[in-house]
Amino acid sequence: MSIPTNPFGKLNTPVSRLGFGAMGLGGSFGEHDERALVDSVLHSLEKGITFIDTARNYGESERIVGLALKEWKGERPFIASKIQSKGPGNLGWGQPIPVETAFPRGWLRESTELSLRQLGVETIDLMQLHQYWPQWDRVDYWMEELLRLKDEGKIRGIGVSVPDQRHDIVLPLVQSGRIDSVQTVFHIFDPLALDCLIPICQENNVAVIARCILDEGGLTGFLQEDTVFGPDDFRKSYFDYLPRSIYIERVNRLREAFVPKYASTLAELAIKFVLHHPGVTAAISSMHVPKYADENIAAASGEPLPDDVFEEIRRHYRWVRNFYETKYWV
Repeated sequence: MSIPTNPFGKLNTPVSRLGFGAMGLGGSFGEHDERALVDSVLHSLEKGITFIDTARNYGESERIVGLALKEWKGERPFIASKIQSKGPGNLGWGQPIPVETAFPRGWLRESTELSLRQLGVETIDLMQLHQYWPQWDRVDYWMEELLRLKDEGKIRGIGVSVPDQRHDIVLPLVQSGRIDSVQTVFHIFDPLALDCLIPICQENNVAVIARCILDEGGLTGFLQEDTVFGPDDFRKSYFDYLPRSIYIERVNRLREAFVPKYASTLAELAIKFVLHHPGVTAAISSMHVPKYADENIAAASGEPLPDDVFEEIRRHYRWVRNFYETKYWV
């Protein structure tokens, strides 16, 4: 079976519903050989992936995607990137910073033109702000700069990536008709985007990009009490905010209830859950390891979850929490 596709909102370009999340190309999950990373992109394209999501903030990710695009002989995939905040720290993640600090005048163009050079393309299909806060709507210059880039053909669409789990802050912008997409956290443990954001995006023909669909890998079942993370792997704090036994217990409940009856693995269950709702345009997953890419692609290409199973998981297995930017529990 092939990967299903969706039209990407108002841009109407068909994209694979499973996308290549390119954060892993920048070393966020540990270092990998550059040639192997380029090959991982080519491997996923050969398997039918037509959507790639990268960012200026992902280290060498854009450059590596660009190297893969130079070698790729097939139809050009849909390329989405994100403008790097110029603000302090990790994008001002977790609390608002002024738009003048995050994206000062002229910076949106400068960052976009650097992305174009790194990717080796003349047009980026979707350019997203790597964070957004509704306070920014009091000024218009940042949207005007993005619209000018669109008029010049340097970008085709405009999107925003919602910081952590606060889905509702972007609803007025979605309803304004000024953006083409929203990227948000959405997975089995945090399905809250289904309550408001995803239906309202559907009503306004705004594409939804679901990220963290495997909860930073936790929903694959990989986490054990003795799992050790490398020094550059941000998950070393993410999974240790609470005792690991609590997270592992939650995952085991899912496994016992639904695997293998409705999915062969936990990862397959998680991917089927995210793709079940038609309002999810594309779901991105790190596929810089071909073995995992093949498993994810097979999950996205298989039979969907029964509606009643989807609703049971949505209602009774949610576990909403925000572990980003936390300190160690121990």
